[in-house]
Amino acid sequence: MIRDVFLDVDDTILDFGRAEREALASALSQMGVGVTDARIQKYHEVNLAHWQMLERGEITRERLLVRRFEKFFESVGVFANAEKTQRVYEYELGRRSYFLEGAEALLETLRTEGYRIFLASNGTTVVQAPRIKASGLDLICHGIFLSEEIGCDKPQKEFFDACFARIEDFFPENAIILGDSLSSDILGGKNAGIKTCWFNPKKLPLTGGVIPDYEISELSEFLEILKA
Repeated sequence: MIRDVFLDVDDTILDFGRAEREALASALSQMGVGVTDARIQKYHEVNLAHWQMLERGEITRERLLVRRFEKFFESVGVFANAEKTQRVYEYELGRRSYFLEGAEALLETLRTEGYRIFLASNGTTVVQAPRIKASGLDLICHGIFLSEEIGCDKPQKEFFDACFARIEDFFPENAIILGDSLSSDILGGKNAGIKTCWFNPKKLPLTGGVIPDYEISELSEFLEILKA
């Protein structure tokens, strides 16, 4: 029986896409760089590629944070200070916290029905901590695990081992992770030996050979899985 629910944060509970667009637009404007939809989309692509490199162990977190802006500016032909842009962007991102549709209802049901709720995120602490606090997630969660503080990242088994060690009376067979990333959340859950549920609102095809135990396109469907 499932008792412990691990939740990814960005694009699972909180709307990272909206926060990213707003924070990036503000940061670029402050740096004197013109903001267009095409540039925001290009940054999103570059940023995603770098986080996937982190998941594969091909880049350090510290290098990623600045390198993504260096590559972004190169790709759009703009000269700007990547390190300063990174600092401004993280500040702006940390100020934005929006729930995805259905997330608040899901969290309230999990809380009232007695599930233990844990957050598991690869996001940087300086960004995630204020967003989690602003959303009130810190008040209902039994544990908040940020990879920067843990010392390793999803999907590494070591990340989950460290989380499990901090939870009293924990048994892997009673746990599940819900997340939007096959390469981070689902692979990580499988590496750790817990059940996995892929949140796939865009109904994307499975890729990379990672097969989740469950798949949903709406957060309300997760409750049906827990009760089955």
